[in-house]
Amino acid sequence: VATQPNQPEVHLRPNAVVPYKSVAAVMASAQRLGVTKIGMVGNEQFLK
Repeated sequence: VATQPNQPEVHLRPNAVVPYKSVAAVMASAQRLGVTKIGMVGNEQFLK
């Protein structure tokens, strides 16, 4: 995705058993690679 001139949106959809630190690590890695359109959907489990 990072190498495409017109990047598509990337959405992560973690389930309830995934720790937030794992999701944050994936998002940080993607950003380091140059992914600019990344987000998380269904993150209600992290709002407790």
